[in-house]
Amino acid sequence: MTFIRAWRDFRRMQNVAVGAASLIYAGAVLHAYQVLPGGMGLVTQRTLIWPGAFLTLSLFVPLLVPPLRRLLARYVWLSFQAGFGQTPISVMTGVGLLAAAALFIYWQVAGVAHGGRYPAGVFSGYAAGIGILAAQAVLVRVLERLPEVRQIIEEKG
Repeated sequence: MTFIRAWRDFRRMQNVAVGAASLIYAGAVLHAYQVLPGGMGLVTQRTLIWPGAFLTLSLFVPLLVPPLRRLLARYVWLSFQAGFGQTPISVMTGVGLLAAAALFIYWQVAGVAHGGRYPAGVFSGYAAGIGILAAQAVLVRVLERLPEVRQIIEEKG
């Protein structure tokens, strides 16, 4: 089965968003291990364990709870129809949002060195965002199996 270019670009952008967000997160965690106080146990708890729970919840709850799955699938479909990931501007906007979130994490971590609060929440929030992005990437595959969607996104000929 061959999809129209717009759908292939959209699907690719969903995957790139998950991958880029994950790489940004990994970099932030490595940076946190270098600068955050409290020892390895505390840093692991605040950057991996608790955020891992939030990532898992935000990935699986929308996929397993039918009303949430329908709502997120509708959002994914509307994102496709709006052209997300299909034009240079939309790709740059998506990358810009990920970069802004990365800068926010690094800013929060750097603030600890100057007496700021421990940035546990920012890691959990970002991990939850990665979970939602991953759920959207999964729902792209679910949508393309629906006959009414397939009719729109398959190449004719």
